[in-house]
Amino acid sequence: MQSEDKILGANEVAELLGMDVQMIRKYAREGRLPAYRLPGGRTFKFFRSEVLDFVRAHPASTESTQ
Repeated sequence: MQSEDKILGANEVAELLGMDVQMIRKYAREGRLPAYRLPGGRTFKFFRSEVLDFVRAHPASTESTQ
């Protein structure tokens, strides 16, 4: 298994992206970040490769709009 195919929890995704874990969970609930829940499960699981692909496809702008 490649390291990019690793399954991550919300805490690990938050650390990977430098974000707050609550925002990761919110984005997952809203469908803004690719995530999965097992039947009956309350926690989100993420494929590392999908998270990285999503971030590459949605780059953050560093320019301020004034």
